[in-house]
Amino acid sequence: MESTVTGRKNGDQPPVVQYDGVVKRFGSLTVLNGVSARVNKGEVVCLIGPSGSGKSTLLRCTNALEIADGGRVVFEGQPLPKTEAELRHVRRRMGMVFQNFELFPHMTALENVAVGPITILGADPAEARAKAQALLEKVGLGAKGGNHPSALSGGQQQRVAIARALAMDPDVMLFDEPTSALDPETIGEVLNVMKRLAEEGMTMVVVTHEMSFARRVANWILVFDEGRVIEEGPPAQIFDAPTHARTQSFLSHLGWNG
Repeated sequence: MESTVTGRKNGDQPPVVQYDGVVKRFGSLTVLNGVSARVNKGEVVCLIGPSGSGKSTLLRCTNALEIADGGRVVFEGQPLPKTEAELRHVRRRMGMVFQNFELFPHMTALENVAVGPITILGADPAEARAKAQALLEKVGLGAKGGNHPSALSGGQQQRVAIARALAMDPDVMLFDEPTSALDPETIGEVLNVMKRLAEEGMTMVVVTHEMSFARRVANWILVFDEGRVIEEGPPAQIFDAPTHARTQSFLSHLGWNG
């Protein structure tokens, strides 16, 4: 529909990611029921809605960690490929940060960040380590490169995970509730890193329950309920003047008052 294009950042250009009627089922349960949406270059698109409404499943369909049962996902003008070898190439261009940090426990923070470029991209080890150090400094952990994950707080581990994803020079960053496993005092440090990435123009798709972050940082909001996008628009519309009763109920339940 027209409102999903006009008035959006880079809305006059082809989208980086496009979802065309995406369907995903797990057995008899339909988790995504015909989701269509787009993500433009340089946009931060936040996916919000109740738990179990399909947000994380759509994110995982974006890089084919889950394979859609219907519809299609288009990345940079091309439908996602079918073969595992081709999918690996696509996944290299989509950095993904999970709820749990999934760092290698036997590696230091710097080694965790450098390992992908060395083993997957064939980067020179010395150059990869130098880049890893620069990325750790970018996320505020320049002095922690020699620490193993067990010696880092949850917020620090998640920032290492973000640096690790950035080390692959992705075109898009996917965040699946990146603060949900964190203590309240460490959530802010992760969100601040994400905010800086947004300010630098990184294209980001973020599943989040942090409504203040979505309100301040997102360019576009998709509201999910029962496997569908029930409402979408800029943050001011969604948070200040939602039109769908389910959106109003969801935000009210969270105590959102703008």
